[in-house]
Amino acid sequence: MIRNAALGSAATLITGTLAAGLLLAPPAAAAPADQEFRLPETLGVQIAAARASRTGIEWKDCPADWGLEKPIQCGWVKVPLDYAKPYGKTIDIAVDRIGSTGTKEERQGALVYNPGGPGGSGMRFPRRVTTKSPLWVNASKAYDFVGFDPRGVGHSAPISCIDPQEFVKAPKADPVPDNEADKRAQRKLAAEYADGCKERSGEMLPHMTTPNTARDLDVVRAALGEKKLNYLGVSYGTYLGGVYATLFPTHVRRMIVDSVVDPSQDNIWYEANLGQDVAFQMRWNDWQDWVAKNDAVFHLGDTRAKVEAKWQELRGKAKANPLGGVVGPAELIGFFQGAPYYDSSWVPVAQTFAAWAAGDEQALIDAIAPDMSDTKGNAASENSNAVYTAVECADAKWPTSWTKWDRDNTKLHEKYPFLTWSNAWMNLPCATWRSKQSTPIQVGAKRGLPPVLIVQSERDAATPYKGAVELHRRLAGSRLITEQNAGSHGVTSLANPCINTRVDTYLLTGKVDAKDVTCAPHATPVAPAAAAARSLDAAPAALPAPEELPAVR
Repeated sequence: MIRNAALGSAATLITGTLAAGLLLAPPAAAAPADQEFRLPETLGVQIAAARASRTGIEWKDCPADWGLEKPIQCGWVKVPLDYAKPYGKTIDIAVDRIGSTGTKEERQGALVYNPGGPGGSGMRFPRRVTTKSPLWVNASKAYDFVGFDPRGVGHSAPISCIDPQEFVKAPKADPVPDNEADKRAQRKLAAEYADGCKERSGEMLPHMTTPNTARDLDVVRAALGEKKLNYLGVSYGTYLGGVYATLFPTHVRRMIVDSVVDPSQDNIWYEANLGQDVAFQMRWNDWQDWVAKNDAVFHLGDTRAKVEAKWQELRGKAKANPLGGVVGPAELIGFFQGAPYYDSSWVPVAQTFAAWAAGDEQALIDAIAPDMSDTKGNAASENSNAVYTAVECADAKWPTSWTKWDRDNTKLHEKYPFLTWSNAWMNLPCATWRSKQSTPIQVGAKRGLPPVLIVQSERDAATPYKGAVELHRRLAGSRLITEQNAGSHGVTSLANPCINTRVDTYLLTGKVDAKDVTCAPHATPVAPAAAAARSLDAAPAALPAPEELPAVR
């Protein structure tokens, strides 16, 4: 994406000599810090990367309150707020790393991670080494594991749209509207949220785009001293990877994208969210079928219809009288959507649901109710949602007609009720967004890009399977691994030798299969013993560590 506001068609005539001169010139000599003169962003990122390459990263022990134990180290990389003004205002991108565990001869560089969102932090990625995650032992011998907070996230010039304590306050209104008054109330909340983003973070909003985050990624690559990028992106991180591969195809060494966003311009982001509604219903049904199959354990019904009836009973009771005064239908959806997202949530969600059905209301309250004393955690949740909204609203032009939103979501809700209205209200601020909205980049790379490894489960709820097929089509030479009859989000964090060995082989050798591969599914979650599941004193099954899961929406 080249901005020609100042240079016009002459921008295309900048020669390598001139570019090199700009890259080497000190900022003060090149332009004043408050310049209005705008360069093509392609040149801006070259200038920023050259500067970062010279500066490097000053690695230190991480701040104590970041929760990152030694020997993980932390540092900062400066990037332009606006790549058309590379000598203007900068922001600091937080990065961390842990060195490769193998020999000097085994080391192949840095592997940079993005967990998705948008709004997810990758800073816990190096903990896959300190916690000795068995799936990453081989890769960690060859690579430094590097995480970062994308612009606007966490420690990287964080943005905000609403007071965090107000953001987490519960109960919120039932997302499923009963009448037009309910819809008007939700529309008002969405517009107020958009206004809050503008008021609290207005300077950042025009620049909170995926292409800018991809440019930041290239500057981080340069600061790490890496000539080419090794990258692992999950969920939204796959769209970030696709955009990076489009902008910087010759800068890619290895790239794995896992659980893939459909990068088509007309899918980003309004249609993508409508597609999620359909896929989440499919995976919700899968979970209900599993619960019904294990009725001897959970006693929630021996058919999907009976489990759904029990869910509707819970929703209805929570709507009439929120559990503990704080858990209503909105909060229930936030908790129960974990099951369609991750197979690792199937057992703990079912156990908590079963405890409620057996008379233990407190189990749901403890699992779902916000902790108003956790101000740090609440701020992180609000920040993550703010970035999610800012990126999706800035990346694309959204429909502004309420008639269209109402028609599309009303129709979808008839067949796919689990998530549709909740998803609509979450994204509705983009309809009244008070900052620039871009045209999505045309993702695709045919020249200079090495083989990209694409990994996807067939029944993924958050990123439907067709996204992987579409990205595969657009990235020449890529290979697609399909996990058949499975739907957990974030496939590379699951134990499936058919996939794990190919990921290791690709990272260690760069080799991919001669053709696309279909793998059998990973193991279906196993319900606990019936006696344990019926016990109201039994603790729910533990969820995996956060560093092993992609960021949720």
